[in-house]
Amino acid sequence: MTSEPREPGTVQAVHGGVIDVHFASSPPPPLHTLLTTAEGEVRLEVHAHLGQGTVRCLAATDTLGVARGALVCDTGSRLRVPVGPELLGRVVDVHGEPLDGKGPIDAAGRHPALREAMPLAHRRTGTEVLATGIKAIDLFAPLERGGKAGLFGGAGVGKTVLISELMHAMATRHHGVSLFCGIGERTREAEELVRDVADAGVADHAVLVFGQMAEPPGARFRVGHSALTMAEWFRDEAARDVLLLVDNVYRFVQAGAEVSGLMGRPSSRMGYQPTLASELAAFEERIASGTEAAITSVQAVYVPADDFSDPAVVHVHGHLSASLVLSRERAASGLYPAIDPLRSTSSQLAASVVGERHARLAREARRILATYTDLEDIIAMLGFEELSPEDRSVVTRARRLERYVTQPFGVTEAFTGRAGRSVELDGLLDDVETILEGGMDDVPESALYMIGRLDEVEEKA
Repeated sequence: MTSEPREPGTVQAVHGGVIDVHFASSPPPPLHTLLTTAEGEVRLEVHAHLGQGTVRCLAATDTLGVARGALVCDTGSRLRVPVGPELLGRVVDVHGEPLDGKGPIDAAGRHPALREAMPLAHRRTGTEVLATGIKAIDLFAPLERGGKAGLFGGAGVGKTVLISELMHAMATRHHGVSLFCGIGERTREAEELVRDVADAGVADHAVLVFGQMAEPPGARFRVGHSALTMAEWFRDEAARDVLLLVDNVYRFVQAGAEVSGLMGRPSSRMGYQPTLASELAAFEERIASGTEAAITSVQAVYVPADDFSDPAVVHVHGHLSASLVLSRERAASGLYPAIDPLRSTSSQLAASVVGERHARLAREARRILATYTDLEDIIAMLGFEELSPEDRSVVTRARRLERYVTQPFGVTEAFTGRAGRSVELDGLLDDVETILEGGMDDVPESALYMIGRLDEVEEKA
């Protein structure tokens, strides 16, 4: 979209991150048009028409120094971000400007950050699982290729390590691209992630896009759309699968609530914006499979006060095809990745999608793990020997299964000294079946800890 050139406008009012601009001698620019101050330092996006040639704009940069009467120029287009292979290995902001100190990005083209979702006629039909090589995910909560998965977990449970390993899996198993989008992150968290990705050796296959916590709500509200535009280029033009990691999608909702309040809209239930559902859908529906490649998303989701009935969490859940729940108890026990098999779910775990054998084994594995959880208090009070023979058998196999689904990651090899392991699905199902049928009952459970396949057990034992 390119509008006709128009005379500069003037700043009429400044309300923090919201600026009213008046165009006296020409029609006001359309919604979502990008405006800049005369020096180009402050970027504004048109969000509302107030009448009489006045538009209300949301700032995507700091408005420090902007005063009434300042000239504002119309760029004639929406926010556009660089796309192309030149982005690989770079860290950029919502505008696609570099943050890594490696110089400008000489991209071949720029695409609008706000775009329509892929038409249904161009989408890939059918359901396909995206194998990760991570045993706990592939067994209990397989990811849908072109779908959305929620990652639920607080600080210190291995979320960043899991994200880095997913990037590693995308690069090595699928020869794809990982695109990390940080929405409302602390600067410390962003710096740690950039360093971890570089240490893991996956930076050359990744793009990192950040809208920091200290930035205006306009930047945090649009950074997800900028990341999606970059991801869509790799999917549609380069025909490469993309893993889009979003941390945190709840911050996107929060930024939308701030924008709505600044625009003067009345709040809806529990203080959220009345446009919550449509804004979230406009973002989530762009994540899809094309005929040649797909964008698969894993999104960290913050649950306020652990209330899963919160409107934001409910709306996010409506878009997810899988939920990965990280357990602090498992992390404290050293069971990494700390994915809780009883609380993690996936719509792909159906016989019609993954096959009857996979669905049956996952169901049986969950059953014995749930039984073991119920028996833990009895074991703590009375001891293991007081259980019935049947219950002792269940506990024996459950403890071995718990340790088998732990796994050394390639991205942590330099810190743990353990070589990373990636396990194919067929081998994973064979091993799980062996454990469930009692084939490992006589093997010390410690021998199953942090291995790849069961054929490594003899060495450890």
